[in-house]
Amino acid sequence: LPKQKAQRYEAVKWVLVFAIGVCTGLVGLFVDFFVRLFTQLKFRVVQSSVEECTEKGCLALSLLELLGFNLTFVFLASLLVLIQPVAAGSGIPEIKCYLNGVKVPGVVRLRTVVCKAMGVLFSVAGGLFVGKEGPMIHSGAVVGAGLPQFQSISLRKIQFNFPYFRSDRDKRDFVSAGAAAGVAAAFGAPIGGTLFSLEEGSSFWNQGLTWKVLFCSMAATFTLNFFRSGIQFGSWGSFQLPGLLNFGEFKCSESDKKCHLWTAVDLGFFILMGIIGGLLGATFNCVNKRLAKYRMRNVHPKPKLVRVLESLLVSLTTTVVVFVASMVLGECRQMSSSRHSGNDTLSLQDMSEDVNSSIKTFFCPNETYNDMATLFFNPQESAILQLFHQDGTFSPVTLSLFFLLYFLLSCWTYGISVPSGLFVPSLLCGAAFGRLVANLLKSYIGLDHIYSGTFALIGAAAFLGGVVRMTISLTVILIESTNEITYGLPIMITLMVAKWTGDFFNKGIYDIHVNLRGVPLLEWETEVEMDKLRASDIMEPNLTYVYPHTRIQSLVSILRTTVHHAFPVVTENRGNEREFMKGNQLISNNIKFKKSSILTRAGEQRKRSQSMKSYPSSELRNMCDEHIATEEPPEKEDLLQQMLERRYTPYPNLYPDQSPSEEWTMEERFRPLTFHGLILRSQLVTLLDRGVCYSESQSSASQPRLSHGEMSEDYPRYPDIHDLDLTLLNPRMIVDVTPYMNPSPFTVSPNTHVSQVFNLFRTMGLRHLPVVNAVGEVVGIITRHNLTHEFLQARLRQHYQTI
Repeated sequence: LPKQKAQRYEAVKWVLVFAIGVCTGLVGLFVDFFVRLFTQLKFRVVQSSVEECTEKGCLALSLLELLGFNLTFVFLASLLVLIQPVAAGSGIPEIKCYLNGVKVPGVVRLRTVVCKAMGVLFSVAGGLFVGKEGPMIHSGAVVGAGLPQFQSISLRKIQFNFPYFRSDRDKRDFVSAGAAAGVAAAFGAPIGGTLFSLEEGSSFWNQGLTWKVLFCSMAATFTLNFFRSGIQFGSWGSFQLPGLLNFGEFKCSESDKKCHLWTAVDLGFFILMGIIGGLLGATFNCVNKRLAKYRMRNVHPKPKLVRVLESLLVSLTTTVVVFVASMVLGECRQMSSSRHSGNDTLSLQDMSEDVNSSIKTFFCPNETYNDMATLFFNPQESAILQLFHQDGTFSPVTLSLFFLLYFLLSCWTYGISVPSGLFVPSLLCGAAFGRLVANLLKSYIGLDHIYSGTFALIGAAAFLGGVVRMTISLTVILIESTNEITYGLPIMITLMVAKWTGDFFNKGIYDIHVNLRGVPLLEWETEVEMDKLRASDIMEPNLTYVYPHTRIQSLVSILRTTVHHAFPVVTENRGNEREFMKGNQLISNNIKFKKSSILTRAGEQRKRSQSMKSYPSSELRNMCDEHIATEEPPEKEDLLQQMLERRYTPYPNLYPDQSPSEEWTMEERFRPLTFHGLILRSQLVTLLDRGVCYSESQSSASQPRLSHGEMSEDYPRYPDIHDLDLTLLNPRMIVDVTPYMNPSPFTVSPNTHVSQVFNLFRTMGLRHLPVVNAVGEVVGIITRHNLTHEFLQARLRQHYQTI
């Protein structure tokens, strides 16, 4: 029976992974269809207006028309972000945090994906220099998180009784699959998507996940391909359009025998382009970081309307720059035709229709076209195809101006309150830079064998690698997008050089935005010098703990006065246990539990001073020795009386305004606490919510039992302690937490090296790591915040000062 259950569980997982892929593909289809529709409508109206006004001299009207379209679209995108602020930006930093184990509020909600998909559609159609690829990754992740739950907070009415996958770990696996499907749909790169999820996204990966994620990516790619091919070409089932972004086919014309896509000589230029791409990427990141900091100081604290106004300002500037540049700065270039032999490889007849149909002839005589307008007055995908495949027909001045304008405006745009991706603007910038290099090498150095399309592609890879610093996944995404395996080596070398160059100056753009938000993201490993620290140096020693049997008033007090997500379950080591057992049912229960659960009494028999001496800090040991020397042995009755009086008040370390200083006795400061397990806040709240407790006159066996399904019923939104109605519960009732706690969590010794602590935390996906000494007493707890780079650096400085 268990075997059948496991097989059913696995089968359900595969079905859901397929469904996530299909739904992500459909989200991509929706975004692509409407972006295409709105963009075509906008350019058709504006272009006919420009052509009329060229003769009549009313170009200002055309500009106003374009402004009207763009500002309306961007305004709608900004409004959607006001509804759900997490939908701003590309969403990749947020998903990275989520997969690293940080809960970012609202990041995988249904409302987020609706605002994201609708918003990115308007921001791309509104002519902003943003892409729709980054938001596709976020959208896929939300689909992955929401679909297997079969319920939504936004649509409370829709609920199915679906008891599977009610845990963070399962949800994270599905989010990994969804993010991969998003990349796969965006670039038509299923393997690239899987590798992206592995390299950039997931912190916790297992073997079984790889195959499911690849299957999910395939489902997304082919769903999108099937529908797009059917809608655009009317040939259902032909699979002609792999992803939202397609680079077209790179091939030399058959008439040209001397043409090669790239040669060994070009590799040297590619390495140089990688270095320049890395420098440009680092500059982009540096400027964008400054802008983001400025926004955090001056824009975000103000009313939300200010963010909308900023988006409209960016849109206005972008539209005016694009219009003026296209009309004034463009050059009229000769169209390449089949008469050109030699190196003009893709002749007009061979070229795909897409490249030709997107040529713009503003202000230019017959047989020539305006090169700047061709780049600016087109959807971004068409402009990329122009740079990759339109041969030898962009002037160096145009390319330089285009690169500069695009660089500055996309840098300003990334971070405003609209959903925005960074892949396409970076590819366009880089493609213009690569094309410029090819033009210069051809014209001024006289290298005839160069194929411009290859240089444009390598330039795009160099710049994108310099900005995002992805390696293996980006290589595979670019190879899959070009459908040309011979580009593997140049792309790989370029990306590697760009990453190394950029890393010399700063981090990748996504890491920068994660840091700016102050998220405790854990890197892959710590630095070597951190091994000078031990677990006892970085742990939090002031614990908030619960006893195995605790009164409801104490639990409520603990939950209301702390924000911790887990509490150690402990019993105190007391010499005179027999006296206590007479006086109080609660204490007697805790002592019985302690005796039944501790295997050896050897550690228990040690004196309290001994147990304190096992604490790692030498300073504490001295205090301990002095304290014991001067301490009078207390009267048993007095101690009992103290204990009974203290019984009703919450623990002393619950009050945050009391620092553990002079007012606290040694007793309160360093109680030897035997560790029994960990209990989560969500579990305690559920127990209180369901009224799981027993009265002092009964035994703990009379307490009602909850099954695992009942405990996880409220996942992922457990009720808040402040919202519970506790009037029906008697505060003197006792909760036995032992059946619900985790009795064997991962623990470390106080002397464990920080690198070991870090690896354990990172690889096992932990959230809490108790530090337990040799006699089984808990002396501290380690959470994510104790392992962040900044915290470790601060502790290392302290360590050097004390030496």
